Amino acid sequence: MRILKLSLGLFLVAATAWPQARVASPDGRIVFELTPGAEQLQYRVTFRGRPVIDPSALGFDLQNQPSLGANLKLTVAVPSAGDETYTMPHGKSNPVRNHYNALLADFEEAARPGRRLSVEVRAYDDGVAFRYLIPEQTTLREIRIIREKTQFAFAKDGDTWPLVLASYRTPYEANYEHVPLGGIVPNWLIALPFLTELPGTAFVAITEAQIENYPGMYLSHSTAGSGRVLEAKLAPRADEPDLAATGTTPLRTPWRVLMIADQPGRLIESNIVINLNPPSEIADTSWIKPGKAAWDWWSGTYAKDVSFKPGMNTETMKHYIDFAAEARLEYMLIDAGWAPGAKEAMHDITRTIPAVDMPELLRYAAAKGVKIWLWAHWTSVDRQMDEAFPLFEKWGVAGVKIDFMDRDDQWMVDWYHRVLRKAAQHHLMIDYHGAYKPDGTRRTWPNLMTREGVMGLEYLKWSARVTPAHNVILAYTRMLAGPMDYTPGGFRNVTRAEFEPRNREPLVMGTRAHQVALFVVFESAFEMVADHPEAYRGQPELPFISAVPTVWDETRVLNGQVGEWITIARRRGKEWFVGSITDWSPRELDLPLDFLGDGEYIAEIYADAADAAAQPTHTAVSQQRVRQATGLHLKLAPGGGSAIRIRPAQN
Repeated sequence: MRILKLSLGLFLVAATAWPQARVASPDGRIVFELTPGAEQLQYRVTFRGRPVIDPSALGFDLQNQPSLGANLKLTVAVPSAGDETYTMPHGKSNPVRNHYNALLADFEEAARPGRRLSVEVRAYDDGVAFRYLIPEQTTLREIRIIREKTQFAFAKDGDTWPLVLASYRTPYEANYEHVPLGGIVPNWLIALPFLTELPGTAFVAITEAQIENYPGMYLSHSTAGSGRVLEAKLAPRADEPDLAATGTTPLRTPWRVLMIADQPGRLIESNIVINLNPPSEIADTSWIKPGKAAWDWWSGTYAKDVSFKPGMNTETMKHYIDFAAEARLEYMLIDAGWAPGAKEAMHDITRTIPAVDMPELLRYAAAKGVKIWLWAHWTSVDRQMDEAFPLFEKWGVAGVKIDFMDRDDQWMVDWYHRVLRKAAQHHLMIDYHGAYKPDGTRRTWPNLMTREGVMGLEYLKWSARVTPAHNVILAYTRMLAGPMDYTPGGFRNVTRAEFEPRNREPLVMGTRAHQVALFVVFESAFEMVADHPEAYRGQPELPFISAVPTVWDETRVLNGQVGEWITIARRRGKEWFVGSITDWSPRELDLPLDFLGDGEYIAEIYADAADAAAQPTHTAVSQQRVRQATGLHLKLAPGGGSAIRIRPAQN
């Protein structure tokens, strides 16, 4: 359903009229103000009357043109308001409310009459966003952007958790740092989302939304001024590295998003990123089905104590399909190796290797009530999309995991959208692996189920970089942008001292209860169950993995501290699922249940056993009756967690 209320007004203002270029959130706590400034267009942001962003520059450096953004006069400001409610096939909450106040401010250069720039702003109760609009104009037809001059001048120093990348050509896979804002190294290339805590003021996260026909944005630390200024950096074009974007007017940039709240958990609950995207382009979404998948790749395409030789072959894939059916998983993802080709980038995705009988696998899976996803290298998709996608639809394939893009320049961003459109025409869901961060595109193209853009469980096959502490930080940082294909569920759980990387049957640091809780803590509409079938069969934690949804009606962060621990409750229908994880510090947490409705419930608790610190595979499974006024006490081992299923009691 969609309910929309819109009010518009038109105001003509003088160039120095600061108050008229102002918009506040519906609750009045967040205020965004624009001013032309003496030299450069600027903005500032306050939260509950306190500065969050001090006056910060806006504008562009253009090739073969003077910079755009200096010596502007404000000519027209158009305020508006929107309040709509819409439904989504998947997400952290449903329905979603999109409630904001807005402003469209038009500026004209004083020295060059006719060169114009507009800024559109939306203020929500959980943040504010702005974007540039370069209108169609006779004096500025072709746009060749060297860089954006967008700045974020924080009002004070504070803790930050940046993701520092080596270049613009990466899959966003690294550990997050924890440094003061003033301690960020100037040559660091910082990916989004970027989280900071301004002590006594707010938690603020910078990200972007609705990236279309434009490169992705990064941040770097300015060497000038207060030491608290971050500057926008745009991924350069592959064909013209001196440029970030090219186009013709009218031109619209993505939204630059400032998520703002008094507690970090409120940022996790926010839907501002998807709200800033247009409604669905897909009229009938009934074929878009969230779910969990058995997966062959992480375990090394392994099977234990079987009569066949494990590997990329029909027998092994049937073995995983059998497990998916037994565990009530909706899907089986057949990863790399099924298509012929000497190299990954040269696969022919319209054929299979001799060892894989795809028609038989699809027939077998359908008989078991399981659907198939297929992995593909992005270059194969680019080369064969027009032929392969109709073929996949004919085969009955449910979706495609597309890998190794590792860039977000203007061309690649456009390619993401072309793939989603073509996939929707053939009823194919998409998982972008080797991808840049989410930007809310899944509202417009809900066949986009999830994407990677995260250092997930796969890294334990060759490193010790994915730890319980890393997992906690992800919930407060990367997950702010949207769903992430982290691939949880490793069941060979060991202590830090016992861990060693290995490709087949990888080990996992931290407790099994921690891994089970990740199915609640991490958001993903298409979720891998990473380990091989024998790792799960007969294990007491499997019923929780079978039962936990991947799509939610409501999400609440109950407690936590960035980088230390987090507890999230998510509701689907009348059932609640709770996930709590900690870093390497043991914790005892009181868990209020005031989010429950009236009546009595059964809490099925998967907790760290008393000896889980030394024996991380040990989970204590228990049940108890609870009510809204009941509280639970959680004891988390080092690297531990707790997963809870709460459903109405059947009297």
